[in-house]
This record gives sequence, structure tokens and C-alpha cells, in this order.
Amino acid sequence: MSERLQKVMAHDGIASRRKSEEMILEGRVKVNGVLCKELGMKVNNSDQIEVDGVPISKEEPVHYLLYKPRRVISSVKDEKKRKTVVDLLEDVEERVYPVGRLDYNTSGILLMTNDGDFDYQITHPKFKITKTYVAKVEGVPTPSEIKQIQKGIIIEGSKIVPENVKIISHNDKKNAIVRLTIHEGKNHIVKKIFETINHPVEKLKREKIGNLGLGNMQPGDFRRLKKFEIDDLLEITNKK
Repeated sequence: MSERLQKVMAHDGIASRRKSEEMILEGRVKVNGVLCKELGMKVNNSDQIEVDGVPISKEEPVHYLLYKPRRVISSVKDEKKRKTVVDLLEDVEERVYPVGRLDYNTSGILLMTNDGDFDYQITHPKFKITKTYVAKVEGVPTPSEIKQIQKGIIIEGSKIVPENVKIISHNDKKNAIVRLTIHEGKNHIVKKIFETINHPVEKLKREKIGNLGLGNMQPGDFRRLKKFEIDDLLEITNKK
């Protein structure tokens, strides 16, 4: 049975499907010694695939939960030589990559895997897996501003309707801590939501993906996901 090259690359832990497509278009992939620079090619188990001159090998799928610290890049490598999330998992033998991303200055839960199908189900917008954030914002949003967020805010032509938003605490009128649960995973989406009501985010942490949280972990800690945790996440996607 043949499958698209980028799907095979993702399943074998090279990168996500989208990143694998970029690698193909950049001319970094060969099939049976022949350079492939167009999408749509199909391969089977007998084909020899090389990425950057290195043959890909079959790995057992692995799934990790990482407490990403601030000032770490959610990438496999960085041209500016900044620390990446892969650097934090240096003792992991498999070739893992981040499932989605967190901004450089955002901390919190990030999944790491070499399982392309898992990556697809967690990150594709159609599955609508919730992400819960805690934001420290400038000033204290009024009840009407919180209601404005709850009703939905138009950002870049799309209406963003959070599943939940609540002020946890506030320091007079200087700052507030707000918890926000959303389905969307667009870049800087939480910051853009609060910018819309003129309460810029000063600090941001992602607490949960679905029902999966950080527990007692500290920034930089990571662990293997348990089977029931993987099943719980995938059960959400199977209901969509």
C-alpha cells in the first residue's frame, strides 16, 4: 500500500506533515536516490527515503509532556542558536519534535512526539481540542470587557469564541490574572484577544491541553505520556 511521502515522513518521526512538505519543497528529500521537490509523490515500504542525506528509520512512536520554560524556542533547531525544546529532551533517543508550538516567552504544557498521526489529530483545527491559558494582563478587565470576550471577538477575519474566561485575581487596578480556555491555536491568539480589549498580556502560561495538565512539574521537566492520557486526547478527536 502506497502513501504520500509527507505522511510517511511524519509517521516516521521526521517532522509534522506541514514541515515535511516544506522539507520536500526545499529539496532536502530523496526517494531511491532521486531528489523529490514536488508534493504528491507516493511511496511504499520498499522505497528508500533520505532526508538531508540521512536514511530515515522506523521508530516506535513516543509521546512526551514537556513543561516548556520561557525563552525557549518551540522548534527542532534555531538559526539564532537559541535553546530549543528538543535541547531540553537531550536524553530522549527518538527523533521527537513539538506538537504545535508555544511562543518564545510563553511557558507551559507542550507535547513532543515522533508520531505524525498523533501530531495531526492534536493540532488540526477541525478536532477543536481545548487549550487553557493563564494570563497576567495589564490593568483589570471590567465585567463588560469579559462579556465582550465571551460573546466572541473578531481577529483577522475570524470570530474567536472562548469556551471559558474568568478573572482569577487582581492587584488593585494594576494587573489581573485571567484564565482562558479556547479551541483555536493560531499564533499569538491569546495576546491578540486581550489586546482587543486594551489589556495587553504581560505574562502567559498554557496550563492544559484538553484535560491534560502539568501537575507538580516544574519548568524544564518532561515525562512520557501514559497510555490512558494518549487515549483520552485521541478520544476527543474521534468524537469530532
